[in-house]
Amino acid sequence: CEPLKWLFKDEVRRVGYELNMPERLIKRHPFPGPGLAVRILGDITREKVRILQDADDIYIEKMHDYTMPDGTSLYDHIWQAGTVLLSTIRSVGVMGDERTYEHPVALRAVTSMDAMTADWAHLPYDFMADVSNEIIRKVKGVNRVCYDISSKPPSTIEWE
Repeated sequence: CEPLKWLFKDEVRRVGYELNMPERLIKRHPFPGPGLAVRILGDITREKVRILQDADDIYIEKMHDYTMPDGTSLYDHIWQAGTVLLSTIRSVGVMGDERTYEHPVALRAVTSMDAMTADWAHLPYDFMADVSNEIIRKVKGVNRVCYDISSKPPSTIEWE
């Protein structure tokens, strides 16, 4: 039984406030219904899921940790955020004296009121630089980080 399945995300949040649910649950970003598979372009493997999870964990954790001028976290200013693994592409990079051929990831963050339309989030440059450097340094299999600046419409929030 799914009593809220016909409600939009903003309506579900209003219900949460009416029920006095914890704000951390109410403000949690929507998660794609089909799961992380929609955030991996190409064939799905355990290794690709690990890469995506590791990169996404860094991105979202840093979003929680980044304090905005109003004292709230960057996460609270974003409607939805996630990482996309572009596993159909190999990007050339350099680690030490060696060339690498690994996957790029795309970071996505949007602001919205109802998810029917969404604008790409204008993330602080220092935040993006920090996230990019940490993902490349810590996530084996990634050597490039891109940021998706597409709005909905014409794009959608998720890539698949």
